[in-house]
Amino acid sequence: MLGAIDGAITTFAIVAGATGAGLSGGIALVLGLANVLADGFSMGVSNYLKAKADRQVVERARRMEERHIDEIPEGEREEIREIFRRKGLAGDVLKDVVEIITRDRKRWVDTMLIEELGLRVETPDPTRAGVTTFIAFLLAGLIPLVPLMFIGKIGVDHWFAVSAGVTVATFALIGIIKGKLVGESPLAHAVETVLIGGGAAFLAFVVGYWTRSLAA
Repeated sequence: MLGAIDGAITTFAIVAGATGAGLSGGIALVLGLANVLADGFSMGVSNYLKAKADRQVVERARRMEERHIDEIPEGEREEIREIFRRKGLAGDVLKDVVEIITRDRKRWVDTMLIEELGLRVETPDPTRAGVTTFIAFLLAGLIPLVPLMFIGKIGVDHWFAVSAGVTVATFALIGIIKGKLVGESPLAHAVETVLIGGGAAFLAFVVGYWTRSLAA
């Protein structure tokens, strides 16, 4: 979702900036394609590295907790007891919970990672995260550029308006999907995404127009 939003926003911002600067649709297309590929690749790699680092943090913490269980099992068992005592358990219930958790080594370690260190035990696959982000960025980022590929049919005076129209529709669709995924108002998220994307495009247009004025 983040890749799709970023792809559509940054690419349309380039189209808007090129329009403000008075550049042709062909130049805007070249700049947009370069951005989609380079920025999409960069974002995909960044997400891959983040997911990989998150997994490495969990694995290192897991090794540390396993070592503590081997070296000071009673101390680690007391930590489990204290964690659930703070949650309101006491007496035989607390004793049973501690016994059940510490009976299984993996469950014991997972509990320590989650409750003591605040880590997510299940982390995304780095390769899948990176590839998914890149594809989402690429697909959404190409949408503002599609009208530029058909300037001959659309006309040189209308390509920006058509690009803006399909991009706004894309922003709204992404916002609706996002709203449904998080269980909130799809309309509110659609409006939010359109405003964010429109704001970025407006700033890019102003900068392009200002640059053209300086060069004139």
